[in-house]
Order: sequence, then C-alpha cells, then structure tokens
Amino acid sequence: QVQLAESGGGLVQAGGSLRLSCSASGFLTINVMGWYRQAPGKSRELVATITSGGSTNYADAVKGRFTISRDNAKNTVYLQMDSLKPEDTAVYYCNANGTSLYSSRFSIRPYWGQGTQVTVSS
Repeated sequence: QVQLAESGGGLVQAGGSLRLSCSASGFLTINVMGWYRQAPGKSRELVATITSGGSTNYADAVKGRFTISRDNAKNTVYLQMDSLKPEDTAVYYCNANGTSLYSSRFSIRPYWGQGTQVTVSS
C-alpha cells in the first residue's frame, strides 16, 4: 500500500530543535512533498513544501526557523525545526502528491502520513 511513515516528533523546550523525517513507499511517481500541522481546535495548515527539483516554500510563521529538504533517492522528506516556540506545538503530517503503484488512475492525488506529535514547552 501507499504509505508515508513519519518519525522524529517529541517533546522539546522552547528554543530547541527537532528534525522530522518522512519516508514514502508505494508510489509510482512523486511530485511535491511537504509538511502540514494541526493544533488542537485549529484546522490543518501548511508548514512547508518542496518539489522534486528542490524548490521550497514556507508558511510565514516558520520562515527563517524551519528548513525542508528532500532525498529523492530515498523518497524521504525532512523538516529541520530550529528555535521552536510553544505555538509550534501540533501534530505534524507528512504529505506527498503523486500516483500510486496500485491505482488504475493516472491522476496525481495527495497522500498523508498518520502524523507525529511535536510539543514545545515554555
């Protein structure tokens, strides 16, 4: 099956760092990969995205603090989070836009990981 496996979440003090990883499997092709997050009582929001060619974009709230990167050979996307703030506390979800090895459809669709909890204490 198509799967996005996240790791690296945890509890960290404000000002600290975490590095999230997401490995994709079961894809025929992958275009854009990214990270989203959802805090309690809030909707899911974009954190950062990266194309297969390395073009990136970031939410204003994380610019200058977070860095997204990608290893195409491993089908893995990373999110380096520095200078963490309590407001960064959320469940972080990996996203990949691509086509499944197991689907008869040719269109690209988004796939999601199960989420990993990031908690930043003050």
